[in-house]
Amino acid sequence: MTPRRAASGLALALACLLAAGPAAARSTDRDQPMELDADSQDCNVADVNSTCVFSGNVVIRQGTLDVRASRAEVVRRNGDIEQVILTGKQATMKQQMDDGTMMNASADRIVYEPNRQILTLTGNFKVESPRGSNSGQKMVYNMGTGQMQSGGDGTRVRTVIQPKAQAGSRN
Repeated sequence: MTPRRAASGLALALACLLAAGPAAARSTDRDQPMELDADSQDCNVADVNSTCVFSGNVVIRQGTLDVRASRAEVVRRNGDIEQVILTGKQATMKQQMDDGTMMNASADRIVYEPNRQILTLTGNFKVESPRGSNSGQKMVYNMGTGQMQSGGDGTRVRTVIQPKAQAGSRN
């Protein structure tokens, strides 16, 4: 999986978290060039088992996808992306959905594991869309099964589901 596909997968996973209807991450975004800006980059592209680190004011843009973090690590094993780790106070992501609405997410740490199809948000996470919101200290989302787990660790989680009429009228 290329870094472009990994970021697109991350966006799609977050979008699916609150999709009560057919809305999905902007499908044309994954066909756009990806821009990664940071104060510094440290990466060994010749090693198939390496970690590329982007640090300081990291900005990743691809179409309507906009990711911001203090640090981004792309971990490769055998040439495949094993993990994308975004950290900061807070790492944020926003993207327009195919239906025109916006999805926003933030957490102190966002870990995307494309081969396992697992997305983990920890540290004051919040995912918001016109359909609703989910917030707490930790959320694990399995993109393959659609299973989302939050809380259960002694912390509280909060979910708000907007009425269908209200969710469809927001932008």
